Amino acid sequence: MKEKRNIHELIVKEAPSLNNLLDAEDVSKFRELTSELRDTWTKKQVFRTETEMRMSVLQDAKYPTKASKYWQCVREQNVFLENLMNLSFDARRNEVKLKKLKQKLETEKDPIKLELLQIDIDEKTYSVANMQLVARDRMREIKLWSALKKEFDDGSFNTKDVNRHQLDSYHLVMKNKAETLTSGSSQPEVFNVLGQLQTIERVKKSGEMIYNKKEKLTHDLGAKSE
Repeated sequence: MKEKRNIHELIVKEAPSLNNLLDAEDVSKFRELTSELRDTWTKKQVFRTETEMRMSVLQDAKYPTKASKYWQCVREQNVFLENLMNLSFDARRNEVKLKKLKQKLETEKDPIKLELLQIDIDEKTYSVANMQLVARDRMREIKLWSALKKEFDDGSFNTKDVNRHQLDSYHLVMKNKAETLTSGSSQPEVFNVLGQLQTIERVKKSGEMIYNKKEKLTHDLGAKSE
């Protein structure tokens, strides 16, 4: 796997072709930088760092409770899982296309067509390496979301039903938003924030979303129907 992600050979191989695009001096400089460029390609940031995940995605004003942070981790991890699976299908498809191109290369006699086939092969080879780099970083983020889920899961909230934590979490979110409202806030913004805050406080006070009552009711209804 590491050999496939090594694009140094591809960079070196492509350097002569850059004569069609760059001045001779720049091509020469490109050759000098091949090892550095390979290192840059290998360690470049693809997706979010842990710092960005904690400070930007899971910021306290938007996700003020451990439960809300946990469930956002679930959402984020699932997105990366789905993208990784789709990338895997794309990579498999790309590998088959690469095989077909190599088969054609063995039998093609026309020198122009041979040249075009080799360009396609080099391009597909680079695509494979790029997909592997992206896949590695997607997996890195999947593992980080897993670690964060474990960190926030302190046993104080339900990890099976996302709806359970939302009334309390949204209450804190709306209180945070209400504190940022000023005389310059737009009327729709004020209406939306205060409307949600008042609704949440009414629902909490009325107890209409107390789950143990609902579960008891569901259980009783089920028992009667048997």
